[in-house]
Amino acid sequence: MTRNKALNFGSHAKIVALACTMLSGIGVAHAQEASSATTLPPPQASPLVPAPEKHVVKSLKVEGSQRIEPATILSYTKLRVGETYTTETIDQAIKDLLASDFLADVSIEGVETGNLVIHVKENPVINRIVLEGNKHLKDDKIKPEIKLAPRQIFTRTAVRADVARIIELYRRQGRFGATVDPQMVNLDQNRVDVIFEIHEGDKSKVRAINIIGNEKFPDSELRSQMATKQSKWFRLFSSNTSYDQDRLSYDQQKLRQFYLTQGYADFRVISAVAELTPDKEDFIITYVVEEGDRYKFGDVSVHSGIRDFDEKKLTKFLPMKKGDWYNAKLVEDTVDQLTETAGTFGYAFAKVNPRFEPDRKNHTMGIEFNIDQAQRTYVERINITGNTNTKDKVIRREMRLAEGDAFNSLLVKRSEDRINSLGYFQDKFAIKQSEGDSPDRIVLDANVEEKPTGELSLSAGFSSLERFIVQGAIQQNNFRGMGQTASAQISWSTYAKSAELGFTEPYLFDRPIALGGKIFRRDYNSFNYLGNDRNTTYSQVSTGFQIFSGVPLTEYWTLSGNYTLSQTDVTLDRSRFYNADGQCDPVLAGRYLCDSVGNRLSSMIGLQIGYNSLNSNLRPSRGERLSVGVDFAGLGGDVRFIRGNARAAKYWNVGSGFIFSLSAEGGVIHSLESNRGPGVDEVRITDRFFLGQQQFRGFDIRGVGPRVKRFQYSGDPAAGTQALITDKDRVFDDALGGKAYYLGKAELEIPLGSGARELGLRPSIFAQVGALFGLKRPILNGSFTQATDSDGKLLYNEDGSPTLLPRTTAITDGSGNPLYIVPSDNGDISGKTTTCQVGYSDTFGGACSGTTQNTAYTSTTPPYYEQYLGDSASPRLSVGVGVDWNSPFGPLRLDLAKVILSQPGDDTKLFTFNVGTQF
Repeated sequence: MTRNKALNFGSHAKIVALACTMLSGIGVAHAQEASSATTLPPPQASPLVPAPEKHVVKSLKVEGSQRIEPATILSYTKLRVGETYTTETIDQAIKDLLASDFLADVSIEGVETGNLVIHVKENPVINRIVLEGNKHLKDDKIKPEIKLAPRQIFTRTAVRADVARIIELYRRQGRFGATVDPQMVNLDQNRVDVIFEIHEGDKSKVRAINIIGNEKFPDSELRSQMATKQSKWFRLFSSNTSYDQDRLSYDQQKLRQFYLTQGYADFRVISAVAELTPDKEDFIITYVVEEGDRYKFGDVSVHSGIRDFDEKKLTKFLPMKKGDWYNAKLVEDTVDQLTETAGTFGYAFAKVNPRFEPDRKNHTMGIEFNIDQAQRTYVERINITGNTNTKDKVIRREMRLAEGDAFNSLLVKRSEDRINSLGYFQDKFAIKQSEGDSPDRIVLDANVEEKPTGELSLSAGFSSLERFIVQGAIQQNNFRGMGQTASAQISWSTYAKSAELGFTEPYLFDRPIALGGKIFRRDYNSFNYLGNDRNTTYSQVSTGFQIFSGVPLTEYWTLSGNYTLSQTDVTLDRSRFYNADGQCDPVLAGRYLCDSVGNRLSSMIGLQIGYNSLNSNLRPSRGERLSVGVDFAGLGGDVRFIRGNARAAKYWNVGSGFIFSLSAEGGVIHSLESNRGPGVDEVRITDRFFLGQQQFRGFDIRGVGPRVKRFQYSGDPAAGTQALITDKDRVFDDALGGKAYYLGKAELEIPLGSGARELGLRPSIFAQVGALFGLKRPILNGSFTQATDSDGKLLYNEDGSPTLLPRTTAITDGSGNPLYIVPSDNGDISGKTTTCQVGYSDTFGGACSGTTQNTAYTSTTPPYYEQYLGDSASPRLSVGVGVDWNSPFGPLRLDLAKVILSQPGDDTKLFTFNVGTQF
């Protein structure tokens, strides 16, 4: 008998039984209507319903199975050889087999004879799962959520379940119009490919947010408190305009928080309904609210169960006063402050419970802050877990509490800040507190999550300041897991080249004494631009080493010192800036550069005292930093000066992710050498301060402070048409540095969404003020001859300025002998250079032969005009926006700054960027 026949056979029996039952029921109903008072005997079984015919299973066989064992198939049924069966038993066996999800079709033959043959068709095996059309949700986001997988049995029930899961994923993304069409491609060997064709649709936006019941505040102000925003053209890139069910609940809480901070203690959201528009493209959200009355603070007081606390003093310092408008946020902050105060005095488990006493008639809210009785708490033990590379002692030495100490919540917070500042662990590390073995004991759990502390970088980039940059560096900030720092760095650019090796031990002999050192070589080229041509003015090569050490004076104060020995060689291009006598020519180079040429040994000792209460040295959001230092050069060597500097910074977390900071710094240097002559400053150019990018945004590199600008002339001296060229791109500009400077900055870091934070974007707005000044005015060059006419009268240009003649300089050989050029009518030696004024010699300085009159070999320096500018303590001011980005190419900094105040001679720069390295 086939599956269909079996089902029909059973159906006929059921129809007959149902008809008899209906007839019997009708008879009973009529009897009840005839006499409701007569008690009838229970109805007997109808003789028309035959008893189910029973058969005995003589044999049992399975056909059609390929992968599944026949015994496994039979185990899903109740059919057994030698046992009886009925049509109902056959029907139930078919249902049980189909419910197993292994089989696509089942039929049973031989029902009349007892020789049962179960024919099965197995469900296919899944070969692969294919997703098509998914652009906004990639495969790695969808496949972990679905249950179907390759090599599993295909079932339509599982497919339907997976379709529902995929649609749910898209709804969480705000795509309520998404549809999924499952397809099945049959393959050989009873295999199939399952294809989910996904039509994602657009994100369902929030078309409107309606608020009903608000009278005290307009809709616009209440909408501004919500995370969800209405879809508008100017919110094109905002992710908060899409509908999110979780965000709907969050917005209700935000509304309640807002009203509670404004004094409306009885405020409640009656309902919040989100309706999908008929086109399934947008949502309309409607809030129904009840504002209630506005309350003021009534009597506020503190009741303490801890005997050490003075209730009157605590009440006196409460931030809210009677008569102020009620503010629930202020109440929460007060609870936190009182809890922290109790923790500071060692009561770790003290609980603060505010008791509210509302007066509905007078609309006041009295509050009593109850500090429960608690025992003074001691640290039972400190557990450190999660550190696989870092030694326990590296973490424990940053803890401000030890096992057995009295508990102090401020010291716990300070410990968190110090461990975070190490930079060895993931952000947002926190020390968890739990009860110890007794009520007066507490356990501190420091569960850290290590992050890579080694840095290996090989990078190339382009900077608006340095042009092409190549850098290679390796640094291990947690060397051997001991907290030591080892580094090696080499960099090359058209502006500077350097190589450096360093090592620092922060805890020498397990004591809080830092000791470190570095050796370095730095090749620096000072330059200016004439148009697009870069011109090197002087080269400075420094080679040396530095040893430094530091010891803590208190928890926040540190004393440090250093010793530096370096050899500095300042050179100029001899072919460009030296005269025939082999001396630096002030006319060619500038007197201020000639004064700096030379090789000097510097031996310098420094001392610095610093204060640091930042919650993180890497990315601070609160705390202060202050340092004052002095350097003395003169312990031997060729350079003698004293230099002082000071720096200060303060950070505030102003809420909602905004971080505001103020910083200031300044310095002064004084030479201890004797007067070096008129117009020559005692502090050499290589020891002075410089100011500009990157410290002072809005100005070019070394763009602030004293400088000499050299203007060239155009026109014909003979015609009296000489004129200064004032085009900025054709003016030589040499920064001289200064002996004193100050710089201040105010900056506000602006938070972005989670997506931008994952990209490492940190935008900010800023304002900076500063100046560089204090040099002795240099003597400017003016050694050019003024032109005269045939009668010896001085000539002047059309603008009234004197007409100047070019200066001629003799060119010499390496020994200082003047060179001559052989005239062009002298055969093979025409145009050759010689030291012979008359005649010729194959070698410079050799015996001269012949009577040829040679021409002096000279160079001509066009006349120019020098101007000293920028030496002023008057403030420069710039404002702008910037962003730090940890880009795939390396750290990137972009700044757009507008200079508001400047001084004559300052070099400004509106836009700067740097990628590939950091300054």
